[in-house]
Amino acid sequence: MNDGSRSSSPCAIDRARQMHRALLVLAATLTLSASRAATTHAAPSAHAPAAATLTPDKALEQLEAGNKRFVSGAPTHPNQNAARRAEEAKGQHPYAVVIGCSDSRVAPEIVFDAGLGDLFVIRTAGNRLDDLVLASAEYSVEHLGSPLIVVLGHERCGAVTAAVDAAAHPAPPGNPAETGSHVPILVRTISDAVTATASMPGDKVENALLENVRIVVRGISSESPYLAARIRAGAVKVVGARYDLDTGNVTLVDSATPTHAAK
Repeated sequence: MNDGSRSSSPCAIDRARQMHRALLVLAATLTLSASRAATTHAAPSAHAPAAATLTPDKALEQLEAGNKRFVSGAPTHPNQNAARRAEEAKGQHPYAVVIGCSDSRVAPEIVFDAGLGDLFVIRTAGNRLDDLVLASAEYSVEHLGSPLIVVLGHERCGAVTAAVDAAAHPAPPGNPAETGSHVPILVRTISDAVTATASMPGDKVENALLENVRIVVRGISSESPYLAARIRAGAVKVVGARYDLDTGNVTLVDSATPTHAAK
């Protein structure tokens, strides 16, 4: 009687091995193809830098349009959903830098009806420049591609009012109220705007706040060689603006030194 194990010839064994190897190769190929297909399907779309497609003037138009919606009482609250949050998590490309006051009533994202990733906001009381503010603005322009910088002052600014009051009623030397407080430093910083408009008729706080905006606009190019070069090249625009607390309206401020009282 023949042994069943001996019925398999060497040729049959080789063919079986070859078929086994072919099946392994096929399985590996199918697995790799499926993996690539899944990866391709799941890959997120590239983050489109909106700022890169906007000129400085177009960016300003976009801001102005947002403010009109806010003033009219019909804001659209754009770019504030989960999809926008997920998209902006990959990288930010704000179309404007806003150097504004810390006043709780003047939040740029609300005033300009903007959303996540739209604005690069830098806020200090009195919206004045220092090294950190300049560095922040430079970062947004150089690394994030922002084509527009807006210096946003506002009606009845508390910091400007304090500077005007300090000029009218100088504190005596060694005033104990100044001990330990940094507020006097803020007041002294804005005193140049108060001095420049001291002889102008009209509302002293209003005149000083507009001049304060002009000083910061001029300071951006005079204190930052990098931004000055970008401005000369037309890649970046800097504008001053005033926010009206009563109406919500934002108007541009002439950058020239004032020669008459503000209306």
